[in-house]
Amino acid sequence: MYSSKSLVKKIHHFLNYRKLIIVCSLLPIIANATVANEDFLQCKVNLVERAETAGFSSYITETVIGNISPIERVIALDKKQPEFTQTFEQYIKARVTDYHVRVGNKKLKQNKKLFDTLEKKYGVPRQYLVSFWGLETVFGKHKGKMSVLNSLATLACDERRSEFFTLELLNLFTLIETEQVSVEQLQGSWAGAMGHMQFMPTAFLKYAVDGDNDGKVDIWKSEVDALTTAANYLNQIGWQSKERWGREVKLPENFAFNKVVFDQYYPLDYFKELGIKKTNNKSLSSYDIQAELYLPSGHKGPVFLLYPNFNVIMTWNLSKSYALSVGLLANKLVGAKGLEFLPQEQTKVTPYSVVQMKNLQSQLNALGFETGEPDGIWGPKSRDAIRSFQLQHQLIADGYPNKEVFSTVTLVQSKNKAITPSINQEG
Repeated sequence: MYSSKSLVKKIHHFLNYRKLIIVCSLLPIIANATVANEDFLQCKVNLVERAETAGFSSYITETVIGNISPIERVIALDKKQPEFTQTFEQYIKARVTDYHVRVGNKKLKQNKKLFDTLEKKYGVPRQYLVSFWGLETVFGKHKGKMSVLNSLATLACDERRSEFFTLELLNLFTLIETEQVSVEQLQGSWAGAMGHMQFMPTAFLKYAVDGDNDGKVDIWKSEVDALTTAANYLNQIGWQSKERWGREVKLPENFAFNKVVFDQYYPLDYFKELGIKKTNNKSLSSYDIQAELYLPSGHKGPVFLLYPNFNVIMTWNLSKSYALSVGLLANKLVGAKGLEFLPQEQTKVTPYSVVQMKNLQSQLNALGFETGEPDGIWGPKSRDAIRSFQLQHQLIADGYPNKEVFSTVTLVQSKNKAITPSINQEG
């Protein structure tokens, strides 16, 4: 490894030479980044061409890329992510556990001096850093043992998210080329995330901090480096130090769902006017902050108001279930309750499969409620389409794909099919 001064000089020289712009400024070239090809050997040829164009050395284009091989299991795991296959309740139960709280509290005590420093410098409360740590690797127990190079190459050669993973792979090459990491270190998750806090290469390249001042950043072995980098990352992407992530709330009876569009922010006072209260039945504050209403399981499950810091968590991992897990675990680490209104056994929300969701999206599209390309994921477009359908058919407009939505959509579609032939006959 280089000394810190020579390493910085080498990195600057290399980045100036190849002019590889990392994530925040990649928009102009992102369309050219993909190397996807069903034939992995051809994909490697495409990758070599991209790397040569970016100015990488023959060590990268011949040795590193030459040794890359596909991992079939990575594609299977990409299609079965728990964020898409588990109900919210299942997801939370598996991640916000008594073990996470118990060990998390130990970590808070063991690293008190470090967290004092990080809070003062970066403005990120310690419970959030520990929450991320617990959720990502169970405090370093499960950092991943897959080849990061092979995982990223496999995903870059797959069409689903080729652009994203090609860019991550190119930025990993930068880390190797500038000797910030060694190929031997590169073990991580199936998606290419690395170390205690599971940073993707681009996050490492842009936000890594040598927290223990030993002249290098080691996010695998140095807890200090990993936590300091996490604090810097959250600070840089917009964490508001004096605000929380959101809160669980209670809806009034017969809540006016027609007055709230999902995935949209409103002043907190607006929700107060609509009768939403804290879980202890006290009124919401009049604090000047924007909030979003979110019902992860529909009106039969828990209800949340999400604040701007929630979007910062979502930048780390683009899953609302994950972000809620971070917030709820952070709350428990400082003595607050977890979920207060999990549905009882008899009113549990019936989970839907990816296939069922795809079919529902196709049906809604056919009925004029636009969900985009059916992908089986309950995202913003699907929530909006379901809400619009529910409002039109006098259902509770919670935007959730519950049994009533599935059955009503099928009924409406069958009626439309029955009407169409008779119209044609009359014509």
